[in-house]
Amino acid sequence: MPEGIEIQLKKGVLDLCVLALLSDHDSYAYEIAQRLADLIGMGEGTIYPLMRRLQTEGLVETYLQESPAGPSRKYYRLTQAGRASFASQKAAWASFARAVETIVGGAA
Repeated sequence: MPEGIEIQLKKGVLDLCVLALLSDHDSYAYEIAQRLADLIGMGEGTIYPLMRRLQTEGLVETYLQESPAGPSRKYYRLTQAGRASFASQKAAWASFARAVETIVGGAA
């Protein structure tokens, strides 16, 4: 796959992926970045601006938690609006992915 297309596909689902990770459990930005790097190859630098935007939009909120290895960490958790957005985006993604698979699955 050409690199430009892959990057655009990843950027298009990044919000959904972050909301999905946070729907499982609260997390700090570096942990989210590591999961995204491992699972879809997203770079760490993209996560911090995204987390600030999600917080500004009211989809996540933060709290500090003591760390056994150093200073307290800023954890993120979904707000009620974040949970609603995740459910909506997840349904939209499923529908879109089925439609795309119908189109490209039939192509030879």
